[in-house]
Amino acid sequence: MRGKIGIIGGSGLYKMEKIKSPKSLKVRTPFGDPSDDYVTGSLDGVDVVFLTRHGKGHRISPSEVNYCANIYGMKKLGVDRIISVSACGSLKKELKPLDIVIPDQFVDRTSQARRMTFFRDGIVAHVQFADPICPDLAKALYDAGKKTGRTIHMGGTYLNMEGPQFSTRAESNLYRSWGMDIIGMTNIGEARLAREAEICYATLACITDYDCWYQSEEQVSLEMIIGNLLKNIETSKAILTEALPKLPGHRGCVCSSALKDAIVTDPNVIPADTKKKLKLIMGKYVK
Repeated sequence: MRGKIGIIGGSGLYKMEKIKSPKSLKVRTPFGDPSDDYVTGSLDGVDVVFLTRHGKGHRISPSEVNYCANIYGMKKLGVDRIISVSACGSLKKELKPLDIVIPDQFVDRTSQARRMTFFRDGIVAHVQFADPICPDLAKALYDAGKKTGRTIHMGGTYLNMEGPQFSTRAESNLYRSWGMDIIGMTNIGEARLAREAEICYATLACITDYDCWYQSEEQVSLEMIIGNLLKNIETSKAILTEALPKLPGHRGCVCSSALKDAIVTDPNVIPADTKKKLKLIMGKYVK
């Protein structure tokens, strides 16, 4: 049986107008408040749950997003796949503004001030994360993207910087020397937590502009970036509309059993409060 499909909207994607019978839900979590209310409904006959990452009006900084609460809320609402729609900058000339990238790797350059694991407070788990993106979900998005006519790239490395400031030119050139492809501020925490929650995760990374390494005679303006952002959002919506009905009910990937053998703490020493808090996440492995 197919679970619900979660959609996390980044910069510019604050609502999904085509969701039928939308219902706004406040979800309580042991990790605090999610970014906003979740919107449940159906999109082309598929049950979906939508959340705007930065809250309505874009009021939450990337460093302040409660990633644990956001992913926990998705799990609580029955989501087993999450598609992240995110704005990003390009670190390679061939990855152009308005292109879409489905990254298959991440490099973390955050300050680690963000909470990016459910497993603390008396419990330790080490999930496999060598391949952080669900390959089945990524392929479905790529196949759908090719039908939109927009240039879409399968694979690439997303460098997750801290923000909220953009890179210095020296940083941008350093990341290019490492072979990074795109740069953003949000997806690494979501991917880690989704894996811990045994939820498939993939990103539609929408390029709005070149990062500051790129210098050209054309003046890059905020108006141009916003215009590209809005165009990318429409492309992303078209990809979702094409992809969602074709996702199979059965998940044959490793995401659905990521916690198996990952919890290393003796169940007898896990605090009762921690067990209670994480029952939704690990209940099938630790009683």
